[in-house]
Order: sequence, then C-alpha cells, then structure tokens
Amino acid sequence: MVRKTRSEAEQQVAELLRTARESLGLSLAFMTRMDGTTQHLEVVESPLPWVFKDGNTQPQATTFCQAIIDGKLPAVMPNVKDFPVAMKLPSARMPRIRSFVSVPMVLSDGTLYGTFCAAGFAADKALSKRDKALMEVLSRAAALIIEPGVREQARNSEIAGRLHPVIAAGGPAVLLQPIVDLATRRRVGAEALSRFPAGWQLPPDRCFADADLIGERERLEVQALRRAAEHLGRVTGYVAMNVSPATLFTRSCAEFLAGMPLDRVVLELTEHEPIEDYDQLRAVLAPLRARGLRLAIDDVGAGFSSLRHIVATAPDVIKLDRSIVTGLSDDPVLAVVVRALVDLAGATGARVVAEGVETEADAATLAGLGAALGQGWHFGRATTPEDLRDEYPREPAAAVAVTAR
Repeated sequence: MVRKTRSEAEQQVAELLRTARESLGLSLAFMTRMDGTTQHLEVVESPLPWVFKDGNTQPQATTFCQAIIDGKLPAVMPNVKDFPVAMKLPSARMPRIRSFVSVPMVLSDGTLYGTFCAAGFAADKALSKRDKALMEVLSRAAALIIEPGVREQARNSEIAGRLHPVIAAGGPAVLLQPIVDLATRRRVGAEALSRFPAGWQLPPDRCFADADLIGERERLEVQALRRAAEHLGRVTGYVAMNVSPATLFTRSCAEFLAGMPLDRVVLELTEHEPIEDYDQLRAVLAPLRARGLRLAIDDVGAGFSSLRHIVATAPDVIKLDRSIVTGLSDDPVLAVVVRALVDLAGATGARVVAEGVETEADAATLAGLGAALGQGWHFGRATTPEDLRDEYPREPAAAVAVTAR
C-alpha cells in the first residue's frame, strides 16, 4: 500500500520519532491520537511499513497506551512478559511486542491528545526511567508541532457544524435596509443584508470569513445573492448586493448574474477584500455594466485600498463607511473628510451613499455637504420587504436640536 503524503508537521514529528527509535535502539516509534474509543497511529517510524503504517487503528481500551494511562501498566516495560496485564492485550500476541515505553502527549491547555511511544520485538533490559525522560522531552516537542494543526482542525470542525446546516437550507436569511434620498427623503433602493442565527452572536462578515476558512465562501455568498434576488419582485427601486471579488470571478456567480434584471442591481465590493487583478475585474464587469449593472465600492474612508478601487474601477456608487458618518454633525474634521470624498465622487461621476446615518442632524449635515443618499438606523434597520416604507419624513426641528445635543 502506498503511504499517504505526510504534512510538514507530520514530517517533523517523524524526525522526532526517528530520534526516539534510534536513541533507544528499538524497532519502531509512533505517535497516537486517542479519541476516547479508538487509538489512531497518526505517524509511524518503522522499518516495517507493511505492518506498522500511518493511519492504523485499534480499539483504545485494548492498547498498552490506555493501560499505562489508567495506571495498570508502567510507562517503561523492558520485558512485556513480566507484566501479566500486558500479556493479555493484543499487541503482546501480534505483533509480539516485547519492550515498550509510552508517555502522554498533552497540549498547552492540558488536553490529552494521545501518546508518544517506542517499541521493540525483543526484551530490552536497558530501558529505564532515563529513556522515559527522553521520550517526555520529544513528546513535548511533538505536541508543539501538531498543536496549531489540531486547533485549526477543531476550529474548522466547529465552523462546519454551524454553517453546513445553513448552507443545506439554502443560505442565510436576507433582510433589506432602506437607502434614502437625503433631499426628498424618498427611498430609492435597499441593501440586502445577510442574517445568521442570533444564537451565534457573530456579525455577518465574520460568518462569511469563517465560510472562507472551510472552502464554502463562494457557495454561501451565491446563496445570499439568490436570497437577495428573491426580494426584487417585492420592492421598488434597486437592491444592493454584497459580493467578494473572489466570488465575483466564479462560474456560479456568473451564472446567477446572467439571469438577473441588472438595471435594478448594485453590486457592492467591500474594501476589506483584496483585488489581485484589476484587469480581470474590469473584464468580468464590463458586459454586466453594459446591461445596466451598477458597481459600488463599499466602506470608503475605512482604509486606503478603497481609493485604489475607485481609481481602478470607476464605480457608479461610493459608499462612505459609517466610521466617518456617525457623529458627523458634531465633528468638523469628519465634515472635511466627507466633503473631500463627495468631491471625489463628483469628479468621477459616482453617487454617494452615506452609511451609518443615525440622527436627523447627521442626515441634514450630509445633505449640506452634497451627499446624495443615506442609509442607517435613523431611516430603519434591516427588515422584510413588506416593512420598507416609500418615504422617511424629516424629524421636526426641535427633535433635531435635542438629538444634536
């Protein structure tokens, strides 16, 4: 049987096992993982790979290692025949282990991962506590090597356990947040916002980032786009949909967009997602924009890469990040920043949508600075299409004054 390709961490552990085997003069050395019911030989260093190989398993309760963990056998057995408990176990009969040393592998949080072991097919009276000490040093080194991968695997398993049921159900729930003309206070569109189970207590951006870690971001994003598209027939105006550059380049996203009424769609590219190839991005977008699709650059003002996005893509919409919008009416420095970005948008022919509008005072200040559209809790949180309104009247002047204070 061909041995599976080892990871870099497994190769490093194999070197430690080789050191153990050669230093102790035994026949083989191996690292195990104990899952409560089964012992997994994860890395084996042996001159007999057809008998002992990576991936072998056996019932945990019948192993020398478990008997040692339970205190039924000592960690060092120079001659297995001297221990009746050991002689009743399978390894004493086949493959006739006669010398054995095993120490636990413990992770940094105290979790028992498995064992670090060496064994021989003949008794070895020279095996001693000193050899156990060497194995303990090598075991700690092996634990340091494997722990990052163990943590990553546990993290990915937890993510998959959360996300796969959502994916199987067709993707996240999608609500709409109104986008309002700051001059007329009429709703002109809405942004589709994904919502995941409240019990997770995680923002949508984190959920999509988690999906990326397990290779599911593309599928989850396209599902969210499809859910957003379902709202087009239930609302007036345009619907803004978020997509990462990586997903935009995929076949599944292209197939989705091919059947859409693109004159009612605004695609938002977040500035937090890197764009490696602007030529490719422009090539993908060109036929879509020719059919009426509008492009928005999201989170402008939150960092520097959004300015590069603007120059490279000539977007139809520039969305100001909430960090430079909320509290704008009381902050002259923010007003200067917003005014500069409004002027930039005007020079490039783009419309401005200000996110994070939370007060009437901020809405009025934005309008005075030339921002065309606003979005935020002042106009409404994300909701169902049926709960969207067509108009969002101004608050009375007295209420604005109180809010401004």
